[in-house]
Amino acid sequence: MTRARIDALRAPGMTLGLSRRMPPMSTAEHPPTPHAPAAAAPRVVVQKRTGIREDALNLPNLLTMLRIVLIPAVLWLITEGTPEGNFWAAIVYSVSAITDFIDGYLARRMKLVSVLGKFLDPLADKLLVMGTLVAMTAIGRVPAWAVILIVARELSITSLRVIAMSEGVTIAAGQGGKEKAALQMVAILMLILHQAFAIDFFFFQVHADFHEIGLALLYLSVFFALTSAGEYVKIFVDAVEQKEKRLAEEDRREP
Repeated sequence: MTRARIDALRAPGMTLGLSRRMPPMSTAEHPPTPHAPAAAAPRVVVQKRTGIREDALNLPNLLTMLRIVLIPAVLWLITEGTPEGNFWAAIVYSVSAITDFIDGYLARRMKLVSVLGKFLDPLADKLLVMGTLVAMTAIGRVPAWAVILIVARELSITSLRVIAMSEGVTIAAGQGGKEKAALQMVAILMLILHQAFAIDFFFFQVHADFHEIGLALLYLSVFFALTSAGEYVKIFVDAVEQKEKRLAEEDRREP
């Protein structure tokens, strides 16, 4: 092979007996993949607890305190014993009963459920119910035995709930207790009005007496009060027995 032919084969970019090498790849053509940013740690939002003074000024608790303030007015109007007094006592009592529903709804809707509200709401209910029943017993509208049973039941169940809380057991209101409360509310309203009325239909007239209707509903509420009290006692006894069994099993497992 002549020298000219060999020089031609040695053209730029060509080698004899070796494969062509590619130039090294620069980092500018393929930059390194950046690392993904680390996920941010979740923020823990701590809800600020309000004090008793702040709780006393929120709307649901103000309505509850208004219900307590209206109780003496209801009792005074009941003891007047006049038709006008009965009418206005029924109006004030109805306003108090309505606020019982409104304050609970607002507390849940506005997220203003507070320790003060949990204390004041059942207290206001019991003061309103027991106060009106005792006042009507004093003027002879309600038999004393029914009021004694109702008051004894309320005090007993309240004490039972306190003991249950100390044992870590929560006794929620059952269906019987809710029916009892509704019957008592309507019965007391009928007994406050304490008047007879007549409704004329086409060919006959119906006579009704608020007092008699109220007594019938009150006696029915006494039945539900006693049966629901038995349910609450059973719930408490079962919960305490389960707790004792669990503690006994834990003691046996310990070496």
